[in-house]
Amino acid sequence: MFDDIDDKFHEECGVFGVYNNPDAANLTYLGLYALQHRGQESSGMVVSDTEKLTRYTGMGLVNHVFRHPDILNKLKGPHAIGHNRYSTTGSSSLKNTQPVLIDFKAGQLGSAHNGNLTNALLVRNEMEEEGSIFTTTTDTEVIMHLIAKSKRHIIDEMILDALSHVKGAYAILFLTKDTLYGARDPYGVRPLLLGKLNSSYFMSSETCAFDLLGVKTIREINPGEMVRIKKNTVESFTVPVFSPVKRTAHCVFEFIYFSRPDSFVFGENVDKIRRELGRQLAREHPASEADMVIGVPDSSTTAALGYSEESKIRFDIGLIRNHYVGRTFILPEQSGRDFGVRIKFNPVKGVIKNKKIVIVDDSIVRGTTMKKIIGLIRAAKPKEIHLRISSPPIKCACYYGIDMPDTKKFIASEKSVEKIREYLGVDSLGYLSIEGLLSVVSKKKRTFCSACFDGKYPIN
Repeated sequence: MFDDIDDKFHEECGVFGVYNNPDAANLTYLGLYALQHRGQESSGMVVSDTEKLTRYTGMGLVNHVFRHPDILNKLKGPHAIGHNRYSTTGSSSLKNTQPVLIDFKAGQLGSAHNGNLTNALLVRNEMEEEGSIFTTTTDTEVIMHLIAKSKRHIIDEMILDALSHVKGAYAILFLTKDTLYGARDPYGVRPLLLGKLNSSYFMSSETCAFDLLGVKTIREINPGEMVRIKKNTVESFTVPVFSPVKRTAHCVFEFIYFSRPDSFVFGENVDKIRRELGRQLAREHPASEADMVIGVPDSSTTAALGYSEESKIRFDIGLIRNHYVGRTFILPEQSGRDFGVRIKFNPVKGVIKNKKIVIVDDSIVRGTTMKKIIGLIRAAKPKEIHLRISSPPIKCACYYGIDMPDTKKFIASEKSVEKIREYLGVDSLGYLSIEGLLSVVSKKKRTFCSACFDGKYPIN
């Protein structure tokens, strides 16, 4: 999943739902378009016309999957759920696209899932021993099998019964012919929000999708809560827990990198948190003699602005990003030259030359891309390069829905900060401390998962 032009973590997917709007399919398309950053491998939706559910999915970006107007025109109905996917569990293939749609004893049921179940393989193996047949390799299908096998008789209870048998991270939507459900795991690892526009209700992984459509955010779906929307009435249920939950464990990378800066998640504006991370980074690792601060676009720009504001060192545009390069960009064969990073980033030589610069980035995973970026900037002839990272060193694996390489490839798991500095070829290197990170994100007494930094896993 990782390549030299995209050496970052990736969140598994984004989900979006619409209830009671005659234009549900088109609104879901727009919602998924706003959530494109959360998944670029595949996209799809399930739409209900109140009599039957219809599914359409495909590989690629949202505007590619739904590129023909006839596709959306045929998806008629007032209710819909949609999904953008990265593959953290299950291979990247058409059979694993979501939403999933099944037909079972209680009727048709669609589901779109964001997250990762830590006991999915165990549950799957047990069901296969009992004769269950799986057609995909996704966690979502495990949940759907549990629903289908439930001894309960009401769909609400069947869903809750299924969720009581899984543990891990999930923000999940379900759709029947006349009802929309949304649920979050008891730890609240992944975000899920509820909104309203006139008489229509919406659910989304982030509020940026609401903003596009003019939807008013009502609230977050709470950790361990299932919301049911039926007959224009919203009702709340408590998800039975698999094991005792001591605290919430929101994924801190939603603030560091995953969510769009204009979104509101976990009770905070993402832009506000990222700026404060940059300010805290400047307090911990100042570079008082520097001439300017630049960010690695686009996810680090906000943290770079915060660093600039706190340090009183001016912010400037020192790197330009080509926004038309996706993860699936295929490089032509070259002999002795690497165009991967060059085609994505280009330094502004007139800004950088003969200057002492601070570069702010949100994270370093393998270090391969950053090393090449530093090489590009060195070619622009700055006096000094001081690298600042607005998150702690990444050392441990995530099991809650982050697409990541083998932990042996994490540069911080193999090298000290000084060795990383030498490898990257910068004059100084400073990471935000875990204490500094948590002091910023936990001001409203919410608790976050930081296992990728410290190995302290909240869900076993």
